[in-house]
Amino acid sequence: MNNLEKIRNFSIIAHIDHGKSTLADRILEATSTNTRKEKHSERILDRLDLEQERGITIKLQACKMSWRGYELNLIDTPGHVDFSYEVSRSLAACESALLLVDASQGIQAQTLSNAKKALDLGLTLIPVLNKIDLPNIDIEERKEEISNLLGFKKEEIIEVSGKTGENVPLLLDTIIEKCPPPKGDAKKPLQALIFDSFYDEHRGVVVAIRVFNGEIDHKNGKAKELFMLQKQESFTPTEIGIFNPDMEKIEKLNCGEVGYIATGLKDIKYFTVGDTISNKLDTKPLPGYKVPKANVFATFFPTDTDEYEPLQTALNKLALNDAALTFTDQRSALLGSGFRCGFLGLLHMQIVQERLEREYDVDLLITAPTVEYKIKTVDGEEVSIQTPSELPDPTQLEEILEPWVRVEILTPDKYMGDLMNLCEHNRGDYVTTKYLNQSSSEDNIQLKEQYIIIEYDMPLASLISNFFDLLKNISSGYASMEYEFIDYFPVDLVKVEVLVNHEEIPALSFLETRDRARPKSVKLLEVMKEEIPRQQFTVPLQAAIGSKIIAREDVKALRKDVTAKLYGGDYSRKKKLLEKQKKGKKRLKQVGQVTIPQEAFLAILKT
Repeated sequence: MNNLEKIRNFSIIAHIDHGKSTLADRILEATSTNTRKEKHSERILDRLDLEQERGITIKLQACKMSWRGYELNLIDTPGHVDFSYEVSRSLAACESALLLVDASQGIQAQTLSNAKKALDLGLTLIPVLNKIDLPNIDIEERKEEISNLLGFKKEEIIEVSGKTGENVPLLLDTIIEKCPPPKGDAKKPLQALIFDSFYDEHRGVVVAIRVFNGEIDHKNGKAKELFMLQKQESFTPTEIGIFNPDMEKIEKLNCGEVGYIATGLKDIKYFTVGDTISNKLDTKPLPGYKVPKANVFATFFPTDTDEYEPLQTALNKLALNDAALTFTDQRSALLGSGFRCGFLGLLHMQIVQERLEREYDVDLLITAPTVEYKIKTVDGEEVSIQTPSELPDPTQLEEILEPWVRVEILTPDKYMGDLMNLCEHNRGDYVTTKYLNQSSSEDNIQLKEQYIIIEYDMPLASLISNFFDLLKNISSGYASMEYEFIDYFPVDLVKVEVLVNHEEIPALSFLETRDRARPKSVKLLEVMKEEIPRQQFTVPLQAAIGSKIIAREDVKALRKDVTAKLYGGDYSRKKKLLEKQKKGKKRLKQVGQVTIPQEAFLAILKT
């Protein structure tokens, strides 16, 4: 029996750390879906070790449950800004979403942006106030905030505790009552949206799908050929099933349901998230997604040259489960062979790095992250560059363009001045300030804290250093931010070469705006001076733009006390020994090579 009226597809959206995954666990327990208490004690849907440890959701997960005769399909989403593409694809597979707000922290920038995404997609939102078990929280004030900022009535807001499970049954009843059932027609040709894909050792590429029209049969192990409409590829499924939350094989996926198809194929590149699967090639594809585009680039080198192959294998495996990770070969005279990788943002980069080091046991050296610049040459050509070495000769340059983003910072108004200073310091252009939660006249309740959104346009390059850490420090952890790409704008950019003992170290060279090149160089050389071990001779460290030196530090030479064996006598004896030492050091300096040890290199790159 397939009754669309009995199906509810929903997602949970919230800011990072507001308790989505913990609440999902309580929902699974309430619907008795999770019977494997001994296997996972907490956050069943967070499968990666890293997710368990950092307490964040990186890959979205799906799960089917039943409650009072209804079938509920939950799609758990990540909340972090870097993973917003994962959020958008989860939302497109649902009809409704629980908008989760932490009772202690209140509404954050991500909460607002994800709510906006959900409303743009036409989803029904159910406001939920989580963590009501915490001491010293003012639930009334939080409800006031939610109703003022997001326009919900106070009585619509459901109070739950993801920790104790309080009011979870009430929440499930509300989902059945308020969420619209899926629309669709089982008689029409198949239209199934891919909202995730991952690689499984035994089943090949597995695609997680939501069936919008038609149905998929796999009776007696026989299946018809299916087509990927955007990629124009075909395959024959080897198995179909549902997430329970582990994969469970079934014979039929009905219209409106969420499940998976095991394709048996090895190459995940065919299965783009947002593509439509159908049983006829001439079916119209569902409105898909934008392809996630890398914003931040860094080069990964293995610390040991023998680890090049394992690193390549590991990156290939990670790319199987992560559509947004891109990588190409890169060679360096100092560091050997590595890979230039593209990421959605800094957190995405850190997570890929940690997964490589943890799950695949590869030791990495990582260059400072950069963004992609567009170069217009004198000949009228347009090229994209990501590394300082790719920058053409200054005589060939017509114009350099850099990516800019619109940043929205949600903060209590008392931090406004300091945060505006931070943005101005990072080359930000002020756009506007919006005041939130102005109380409505009829209930005359003014909130304790006035929240504001400050909007700035700023270069993406300014964001990828330590902007986010400074934002959190200045606002005592209260401010949160969202950003979206606007366009490319001209910039006066220079390549700063870093020289150790008059030799350029390409891996340390960087691109910076002309007026900021010197302060950054001074800071970098100070760190290098501390980190590079002393040699038998003085080592000059320099930063240069072209042939012009803009900063210098010296690593002092190690000195043996050559006069220790003297006892009194004429001073000229002492002088003679010191002169001899000086000549030796001079000769050493001409032939000496400075090797920068791995640890020093890592410490320098971290700055």
